[in-house]
Amino acid sequence: MAISLEKGQRIDLTKGNPGLSKMMVGLGWDPVSSGGGGFFGKLFGGGAPNIDCDASVLMLENGRVTENKNVIYFGNLRSRCGSIEHTGDNLTGEGSGDDEQIIIDLQKIPAHINKLIFVVNIYDCVKRSQHFGMIENAFIRVVDMANRREMVRYNLKEDYSGRTSLIAGEISRDGGEWKFTAVGEGTNDTSITEVVKRYS
Repeated sequence: MAISLEKGQRIDLTKGNPGLSKMMVGLGWDPVSSGGGGFFGKLFGGGAPNIDCDASVLMLENGRVTENKNVIYFGNLRSRCGSIEHTGDNLTGEGSGDDEQIIIDLQKIPAHINKLIFVVNIYDCVKRSQHFGMIENAFIRVVDMANRREMVRYNLKEDYSGRTSLIAGEISRDGGEWKFTAVGEGTNDTSITEVVKRYS
């Protein structure tokens, strides 16, 4: 059974799983149901607009993104080293389960990369006047690809009203081990470019 974390908690991923190499990090969210519009609203485009959230990974070297290629998102789906692969963009967040998935091969991560930051931001949030108060059931989870076992889950339960980006969690190298931290920090960054500036 997956270990459920609260904000700020950290867990060692590799210590109890010495053979762990390939992981899937799944991120999910749902638009808050508006309750209005009904069938005809949906048919004719009424009700709440779709919220296009995008998951990204920042590969950090000593706390910094040292090159643009180290940002993995819908416009750059694979890291140069082949250790991280984004499976693609989900435009609406509808449906249950993961909305976006990122596959990580720990063995291929270059030695100088010591932290992976997982971010979700709302595409075109300023023009669409959208924020994370319009999103519910957000989570990040880590799955061992060898046996499809969910190892860790963190449900982001805070009120993120007015926030336009979410730093969901991070995986960091600690000596020979890899650890996951539940971050859950909302920011006012309006794009992945602005989030990256925090680490430049």
